[in-house]
Amino acid sequence: MKVFVTGAEGQVGSEMVQLSDEQFQVKGYGRSQLDIANRDEIERRLDECAPDILVNCAAYTAVDRAEDQPDAAYRVNADAVEFLGRSCAKRSIGIVHLSTDYVFDGTKDGPYTEEDVPNPLSVYGASKLAGEELLRGTTDRCLILRASWVFGRIGRSFVDTILRLAAERDEVSVVDDQVGAPSPAVTIAETLRSIAGVVAAQDDAWGTYHFSATPSLSWYAFARTIVDIGTEVGLLRSAPILRTITSREWPAKAPRPPNSRLDASKLSETFSLPSPPWEPHLRDYIEARRPCP
Repeated sequence: MKVFVTGAEGQVGSEMVQLSDEQFQVKGYGRSQLDIANRDEIERRLDECAPDILVNCAAYTAVDRAEDQPDAAYRVNADAVEFLGRSCAKRSIGIVHLSTDYVFDGTKDGPYTEEDVPNPLSVYGASKLAGEELLRGTTDRCLILRASWVFGRIGRSFVDTILRLAAERDEVSVVDDQVGAPSPAVTIAETLRSIAGVVAAQDDAWGTYHFSATPSLSWYAFARTIVDIGTEVGLLRSAPILRTITSREWPAKAPRPPNSRLDASKLSETFSLPSPPWEPHLRDYIEARRPCP
C-alpha cells in the first residue's frame, strides 16, 4: 500500500513516517515541502506519488492564536481539507483525516459519541468542524478520526510544558475542571495504519470515528502523573507543588471544552481496535528525555 501523509513534520505525521515498510509505504510531506492550501501543488504531488490512500495529519493547532488569526486557521483546517478531498476524489483516492475533540462544547455528562451534535467553543474548533463538513461534501471515501490531548516526540505538548515548568518552578498551577484522555501520537499513528489497511480493502468502513486512550482524567491529574514519572526516572530533581485552579483562573484566550471524553466503541467494534492505555507511552516518552549518564 502506498500512503501519502501530510503534516509529516508534526506529532502524528512524523510517527506515520516511522511506520513505513514494504507493506505500508509512506511518502510524507511536511509544511516545508507542501502547502496543503495550494491545490495545484497538492495535485502535482498526488500525481507524482500515485498513492492508494491519503492520511491528512496537517493542521493549524495554535488554539489561542487562532482567535486572532481565524483566516489562517480556516485556510489550513477547512479550505485545505476541501482541496485535499476534491483532489483525492478526482483520482479515486481514499482520504483519512485527523480531527479533534474541540468540535464539541464539553457540556455533555458522559463521553461524546459520533452521533452527538458538535458545537465548538473556539475558532480552532470551528475551523476543524468546517474541515470535517467540507471533506464529507467532496467524497464518500473519507474517514474522520477525532482524538484529544495529543502528545508526542515532535513539537510542544502539555507533557513538555509540565516538565519544563516542573524543572523551573517550586509551584505549578494546573486546571482541574477539564477532563479528557491523553492520546499518544504513536498510538494514533498505529491506529491510522490499521484503519488505512481496512478501508483500502472495503468501502463500508468510511465515516466518522473517535479515538480514545484510557483512562480519562483531569489536566491536573495528568500533570500529577507526568511529574511523578519524571521524578521517578530522574528527569526531575524534585517534584514541585501542584496547585489546582479552575478554567476561569487560567488566562487562555480561547475557551476549552470542560469535557473532552470521546467514546471509542465504534472504532473498536468496526476495526477490532481496543482502547490502549496511555501511561506506558508517557513513561517511554519521559524516559527518552532523560539525559545519558
